[in-house]
Amino acid sequence: MNSGNPSGGERYVIGVDVGTGSARAGIFDAAGNMAASAKKDITLFHESGAIVEQSSGEIWRAVCHAVKEALAQAAIAPASVAGISFDATCSLVVLGDGGKSLPVGPSEQAERDIVVWMDHRALEQTERINATGHAVLKFVGGRISPEMETPKLLWLLEHRPQVFDAAWQFFDLTDFLTWRATGDLSRSVCTVTCKWTYLAHEKRWDETYFRTIGLGALADENFARIGQHVVDPGTRLGNGLTADAAAELGLVAGTPVGAGVIDAHAGGIGTVGAQGNPESCLAYVFGTSSCTMTTTAEPVFVPGVWGPYFSAMVPQAWLNEGGQSVAGAAIERLLAMHPAAADAALRAKERGESLPGMLAALAAEASGSLSDAVKLADGLHVVPEFLGNRAPFADPHARAVIAGLGMETGLDSLVALYVAGVCSIAYGLRQIIEVQAQAGAPIEQVTISGGAGRLDLVRQLLADATGKPVLATQAEEPVLLGSAMLGAVAGGLFDDVRSAMSGMARVDTTYTPATGDLAQLQDARYRAFIRLQRCAREIRED
Repeated sequence: MNSGNPSGGERYVIGVDVGTGSARAGIFDAAGNMAASAKKDITLFHESGAIVEQSSGEIWRAVCHAVKEALAQAAIAPASVAGISFDATCSLVVLGDGGKSLPVGPSEQAERDIVVWMDHRALEQTERINATGHAVLKFVGGRISPEMETPKLLWLLEHRPQVFDAAWQFFDLTDFLTWRATGDLSRSVCTVTCKWTYLAHEKRWDETYFRTIGLGALADENFARIGQHVVDPGTRLGNGLTADAAAELGLVAGTPVGAGVIDAHAGGIGTVGAQGNPESCLAYVFGTSSCTMTTTAEPVFVPGVWGPYFSAMVPQAWLNEGGQSVAGAAIERLLAMHPAAADAALRAKERGESLPGMLAALAAEASGSLSDAVKLADGLHVVPEFLGNRAPFADPHARAVIAGLGMETGLDSLVALYVAGVCSIAYGLRQIIEVQAQAGAPIEQVTISGGAGRLDLVRQLLADATGKPVLATQAEEPVLLGSAMLGAVAGGLFDDVRSAMSGMARVDTTYTPATGDLAQLQDARYRAFIRLQRCAREIRED
């Protein structure tokens, strides 16, 4: 670690996280302690046909608001900021000449220039790409997802050719933010490898893939619009913040900016180094959706699990990425279906809690221990695949199943449904862990981050259902911390990402799996989950 500040004062770094619903900024010291954080909500635009869009202009303004507010809360001088970096959802930003926004959907509103990660408009294109069986697909678990960028680009070419042709740059949202901050068109190896089919281990795009699927135009121009210069996360970009960006953010021009990562990967960076051995640990980011990230020294190919990706999260290591298309959003959907949900939401608001937070507290009060709470869901089983199965089946057509639902309408039955929902998310995680272990990528423990995974009950049920210890780090905002670590590397506070990971993160609490009868009950419920999931798939395919 470098001592850093020639002026002698304490140095800070800023991590910016753009999730599905908000932009957040966190300010950290070099030891990983958070000095302040702030957030600003951002808009989602929904249309028929599984269309979900956002505005890059609104997102940039929200980022600037959050950074300025965090600076004010921390009461630190902008000159004390050693570096900044960004993470964001893997959403597609489409800009014309001079960075002008282009409309990506039928609204024709130019400011709606982002196809959001959860947008599934490109299902047909996804199926056609998968039908090619191209060799590149083995690095996305055998099947590409409609969440990824090449199906979305193909949809744009086929449905909005005038926009495709007019586009100057196609960015992953993270790379848009670093370009907006610095003017540097470099792409992060994390974004383009995980979502755009860049082959990081060979440092190249596969021209034959793009020609095979119908995007030969991008190959013809030598990939100028999707990234000709690809760099590792944390790489210092350009000359730091431009004067305009610095003024908008409330920072000093020239402040170092590190190449960023996808939001889930920032959560992995902010957690898996805390126990010293990233290769033994699965990073689980539990937010609107969930993401699992497993680090291996050598490439491991797991059917239905994305990757292996080289250096996409931990430098010089391979990454397998899975998860669930909805996780926190699945819990919200489940609860919204219950007749007691509206009254319970009002009660939670009066208590100053979220609805899941209140239900978790009620479940804990009704149980002898956090692990005992699983008994409240007796006979009630959920497969939470409202938006398909991300892993290990890579099946966007899968849908949710609820079994054992009765006529109860009271608060107790809402609590039971909540517990069953949390357990269902945990069983999906267990399924991914088991499939990866069978393929040669076993893990010993899980580190957790993400807003939906903050509750003690959730963490304990995850440990019980998977049979793996769940580690929570000391950082209140590990996703922001992971992003800040990249800013710390760019600003010279650490020599590389691994040293930042170990130097800025610490384990706070370990949730140990239940044993005995409770473990057996979780095993039985997991078997029921597998049977219901299989039955639903067989019915759909019949």
